[in-house]
Amino acid sequence: MDWLLQLFNQDSVPHTLLILSLVISTGLILGRLSLAGIQLGIAGVLFSGLIFGHFKISINAEVMHFVREFGLVLFVYAIGLQVGPSFVSSFFRYGLRLNGMAAVVVLLGALITVLISAFGNIPIPVAVGLFSGATTNTPSLAAAQQVLGSLPGINAETLKMPGLGYAVAYPFGIVGIILSMLLTKRLFKIDIADETQRFDDKQQQQARVPIWKDLRVENPNLNGLKPSQIPYFASMKVVMTRIMHNGEVDVAGQDSRLTVGDTIRLVGEREQLEQLKILIGPESDIDLKQVASNLQSKRLVVTNKTAINQTIGSLCLMYGVIISRIHRPDVEFSPTSTVHLQFGDELHVVGSPDALKSIEKALGNSLEEINHPQIVPIFIGITLGILLGSLPLYLPGMPSAVKLGMAGGPLLVAIMLSRIGNWGTMTWHLPKSSNIILKDIGIVLFLACVGLHSGDQFVETLVGGDGVYWMACAALITLLPLLIIAAVARAVFKLNFLSLCGLLAGSMTDPPALAFANNLSPSAAVSMTYATVYPLVMILRIIAAQLIILLMN
Repeated sequence: MDWLLQLFNQDSVPHTLLILSLVISTGLILGRLSLAGIQLGIAGVLFSGLIFGHFKISINAEVMHFVREFGLVLFVYAIGLQVGPSFVSSFFRYGLRLNGMAAVVVLLGALITVLISAFGNIPIPVAVGLFSGATTNTPSLAAAQQVLGSLPGINAETLKMPGLGYAVAYPFGIVGIILSMLLTKRLFKIDIADETQRFDDKQQQQARVPIWKDLRVENPNLNGLKPSQIPYFASMKVVMTRIMHNGEVDVAGQDSRLTVGDTIRLVGEREQLEQLKILIGPESDIDLKQVASNLQSKRLVVTNKTAINQTIGSLCLMYGVIISRIHRPDVEFSPTSTVHLQFGDELHVVGSPDALKSIEKALGNSLEEINHPQIVPIFIGITLGILLGSLPLYLPGMPSAVKLGMAGGPLLVAIMLSRIGNWGTMTWHLPKSSNIILKDIGIVLFLACVGLHSGDQFVETLVGGDGVYWMACAALITLLPLLIIAAVARAVFKLNFLSLCGLLAGSMTDPPALAFANNLSPSAAVSMTYATVYPLVMILRIIAAQLIILLMN
């Protein structure tokens, strides 16, 4: 057994890998354990690391520093790619109100943190850890530690403080979000079934997902006109996909001419199609899809590099098909002829069997390709992120240059690259499964190192130190912003309770709270609001944690 004892005690590569693997695996198991329906989730890795660190089972300090920073970079880069495509669209598409209220939750939490540090005699490194733990936001902890480590005169003991504060505050952080939901429900006497019905009715009225309608042409002014000669189609982003003339159904191309008595299929948003009924004619009793034996529809995915950046109009003209809808992350729309394809676009194509086979070959439609990430763009993005993060920024009032660091630089670069989508044949698209793996590996490496680094002081702080006092302060950071915004959102803005729960969970970027809220009702209201505010909140929390340290230093 001597070899095993040496493996645990000897400073070597096998020892490092063994300790990290044990911390991560036991932590993930710990995170799955449920207490009153609440789980630690991935934060279990932090507590596992604290246990190992308490018993002096750790790894080389320099190796730990590298692994922690490397895990941080992987994590924030994957986060940037994830939230980037929906960041701008969610901010404007669903209005500023939800994102504004979520931003206020972040700002109130940061303000309370600063006040607690200033008047509560809590060191700012601990306070920023309480801020991250009380709001269950691990990226903000990572960003804070990275900035703290870059400041002059910071020793190893000070670097442990954010991790200790985070660990002390995290458990109530989860409970506090759920408690705020229950208190709001009781205070405003919420009926969940009624809230669900109200939300569903409103969604049906405001639905913007493309639908189809078969209309009978009765307006003689349209006789002999092509679709391109009817300006309403382009301005309303409506696509004509099929036309039945003299009993024969065919693909509606740019050269198709309308004749009174024809039946045409239009794809677009409900409101626009209802308006076009006034121009064209009433809905037809004929279902063109059922009548058309020579036409088929198929969903095809763009995976062929040669198809990237081609326009919808050129593809339709070349292959004799109609592309009625495009599905991209978080959005589905009816395209105009000038829309350019991006890698990973899912197209709804209508045409003859032979035409569909031809365009499928041109587009690629390879599940293997869509699920296989390009490695080169990942490391190019990380390189650019590190360069941006290392760039010194001189701001008025700051004693020294400010840097975005290993958290801010890769995050911003990933967001920008995800918005670009493609660069020639190189794509910044990362399959969902690959993004999850990259993100999870990064965060467990980071949390394991934070736990190992801070573990030797955790029990002492919790039992014999200021742990209970810190917990009370963290509870204020959790509850006050949530209860204030919940009251304003419900009393002033009359926000649906299910959407409100999504707002509260999203403003804390907390999956356990999201899961709890989803169990209240089968409605999609909670998840939709959570996804709407998540991108902005994630970025604001990372920035807020860094600013707290820089401004209070």
